[in-house]
Amino acid sequence: MNRRRFLLALPLLAAACSGGAPDDGKTLTVAATAVPHAEILESVKPALAKEGVDLRIRVFNDYVQPNLQVDQKQVDVNYFQTKPYLDTFNASRGTHLVAYAGIHVEPLGGYSHRWKTLSALPQGATVAIPNEASNGGRALLLLQRAGLVRLRNPADPLSTLHDIVANPKNLQFKELESATLPRVLDQVDLALINTNYALDAKLNPVRDALLIEDANSPYVNFVVGRAGEEKDPRVVKLIAALRSPATRDFIKTHYKGAVLPAF
Repeated sequence: MNRRRFLLALPLLAAACSGGAPDDGKTLTVAATAVPHAEILESVKPALAKEGVDLRIRVFNDYVQPNLQVDQKQVDVNYFQTKPYLDTFNASRGTHLVAYAGIHVEPLGGYSHRWKTLSALPQGATVAIPNEASNGGRALLLLQRAGLVRLRNPADPLSTLHDIVANPKNLQFKELESATLPRVLDQVDLALINTNYALDAKLNPVRDALLIEDANSPYVNFVVGRAGEEKDPRVVKLIAALRSPATRDFIKTHYKGAVLPAF
């Protein structure tokens, strides 16, 4: 299935997979965001079918429901998030979800429709960043690396706007839901966007980002599930498929540096 047809089919897939997870010992339900997670999952479905696992992908466009669905046992596992985000979610929601295995890195990038270089950003420029703690802190660390701000604790991944101690360009910040950030590019000077949403908006992180995390980013995307269920044979087979040489090749050739294997 080509990328356009696959993406068009995702809402139908999500709608068709409502209700609790089937408990037949063969079906494995995975909550994921559309790009690249659901695409990567789609690429391993044939291999899992040969292993006796019927992979069902449920697509979400936010970062909250995939965790709630796993916690409530509506799906088996999810694949969309970094460890810092998971830790923050568990702490704020009282959940006890566990990171099973790291699969890939999606470098966070800064994008603009108004300016072609960071140096062109004017005094008082408006910068949009994610409004959740882990991705907001991640965005501020990237802005610090670019010399646009300085933080009270330069290494704190959960820094907030209150931790900015130097702001030479007097940047004005807007904190918005991650999924909406590509849609405000015409309204702000710079937006810090997660790669999954950038790709979904037809942005090319390698070509279009004015600043971007490198391959050493600690923000690996994990398969996540409930504590004590990581040895479920279906989950073990899923992780083996996702961390296979075939998947490494798929990520490298399909995303051309916009997504990086973490294994």
